[in-house]
Amino acid sequence: MTSYKLTLLASIASLAVLGRYVFAFLPNVQPVTALIILCGFMLGPASAVLLAIIVTFVSNMLLGMGIWTIWQLISWVLIGVISGLLRKQLSKAPLFLIAIYAAFCGYFYGLVISLTNYQISGHFWPYYLAGLPFDTQHAIGNAIFIMLFYPIFHYLFKQYESKFL
Repeated sequence: MTSYKLTLLASIASLAVLGRYVFAFLPNVQPVTALIILCGFMLGPASAVLLAIIVTFVSNMLLGMGIWTIWQLISWVLIGVISGLLRKQLSKAPLFLIAIYAAFCGYFYGLVISLTNYQISGHFWPYYLAGLPFDTQHAIGNAIFIMLFYPIFHYLFKQYESKFL
């Protein structure tokens, strides 16, 4: 991994942490998942995993650590790996399909986070069903952030590829 790529990941991580902190007043609306998806698409699964780890721990230092941190990390790492593996299929897809994928990732994130409650209390379905409105907010937020960030990041990563790859 080059120093330029590490700097790029650090910049994206700081944007994600700042975005999570700024949007903390809106439940489950944050740019983190969208940025991890974009990182997976454009830099590969390893970079997305690194971004997920950095963002999870740094943002939770500001917003609070708990047992959920493990499940956030697991869900964001899985989303980053899947996005990195789908990069060839979705790189030529229209933006609305990528936004639908991002919305699906919001529901997937909620599913994995709901396993936290199952780990603690042994009850999954009541917690998961009660969290669906929050998962819907996350899904909508992901789609909006992808539609805002994708054109910008696509251009920036094309510049990165032409100079360094």
